[in-house]
Amino acid sequence: MSIRCTIENHVAEVVMHHPPVNSITVADTWQIRDTFAELDRNPDVRVIILTAEGKGFNAGIDIKEMQSTPGFDHLLGSGEACYATFHQIYQTRVPVIAAVNDFCMGLGIGLVASCDMIIASNRARFGLPEVDNGALGCASHLAKLVAPMKLREMSLTCKPATAAELHAWGTVAYLTEPEELMPKAREIAGMILEKPPAAVEFAKAALNHLDVFEMHTNYRMEQGYTYQLNIMGTGDEQRDAFVRGDRVITR
Repeated sequence: MSIRCTIENHVAEVVMHHPPVNSITVADTWQIRDTFAELDRNPDVRVIILTAEGKGFNAGIDIKEMQSTPGFDHLLGSGEACYATFHQIYQTRVPVIAAVNDFCMGLGIGLVASCDMIIASNRARFGLPEVDNGALGCASHLAKLVAPMKLREMSLTCKPATAAELHAWGTVAYLTEPEELMPKAREIAGMILEKPPAAVEFAKAALNHLDVFEMHTNYRMEQGYTYQLNIMGTGDEQRDAFVRGDRVITR
């Protein structure tokens, strides 16, 4: 994956691009973490926009890469990378806006729920295909985006929700046409820039303290169940089926 980061007028734009569907590798994940850590240390940065180019915002973990690596090293490495990356985005001192252009699946849910605000095109959809893949993950983050019973439905059936649904629920702050996605994200970033920088940083810190969703802790619990499924062989079996093309996970 190519992770491009540009900074202009105190706004950083982090852009993911990995054709064909922006699935994410372990190295990709660490690169996103490192990019946000660097931006967090940069006093010139006051707002960050996380987005993607190409087909989809994020299709989740790169299953083909995982299945090409014997043993559990890749699975464990992916787990550590996701855990660190989500937490880094969440703890970044300045507001982070997710601009979601199309499908946002699996690991992508962890990315956007770790941000402070979501702007989405009307083509976007959000889902967790983890059970199809013999795994758990990011229900801890989806819980921040949908109502409790909707969380259960989406987790157990792997059925995604549309951006329009999330907008109606108040999760997506702004719903746009695809071509208006980035202009809207930049507009909102501009509104934040009009506020006193120290007050914005303190507000984000306070909001993190007020947050009732213990994503960081709960995600570790989900990872434990995923590792158990892999020891049982269920995870490997389902991922092999995906690589063979026996089923389609991303809907």
